[in-house]
Amino acid sequence: MADFSLTDAERRTLLETARRSIAARFEGTRLPVPEATPALGTPCGAFVTLKIQGRLRGCIGHITAAAPLIETVRDVALSSAFDDPRFPPLSHDELEQVTIEVSVLSPFRLTRDPAEIRVGTHGILVRRAGRSGLLLPQVATEQGWEREEFLAHTCRKAGLPDDAWREPDTAIEIFSAIVFGEKE
Repeated sequence: MADFSLTDAERRTLLETARRSIAARFEGTRLPVPEATPALGTPCGAFVTLKIQGRLRGCIGHITAAAPLIETVRDVALSSAFDDPRFPPLSHDELEQVTIEVSVLSPFRLTRDPAEIRVGTHGILVRRAGRSGLLLPQVATEQGWEREEFLAHTCRKAGLPDDAWREPDTAIEIFSAIVFGEKE
């Protein structure tokens, strides 16, 4: 993502858009998309992660660049809050406790050499036999995983054996992300 960056103001706008879109849902409305700078209008994949007291409360994203970044963040914030199948929908009371993190994804690149994966820099997408699993770059760092542990957990998320990444018919794609969030 060397050629794509976000200013501090654009990062604040994305975080505010995520929070305001969730709040609007509680009010029974839909947040209109704010005016976008060229960067915020660029189609990008993105994830929104919600945490309460440092614990995951929801995380959903789009890996493809199907819509302007600001729209993607608005939409995946709502999905993270209300549609993550691992959690019940966020309650209105939880909204003030939630911290929001946004990850803006670079394009994905197929790698044949897992040694290319740099923990803390790359996220991983593993695909095999109609299954896929993705973990963001910050997950390995947060969990203290080395490269092979990161690959194993990504395979597990795809519903594959931990060592499926070693199989020649497993596709491994890497990407980077601009990651920023609210202070806890």
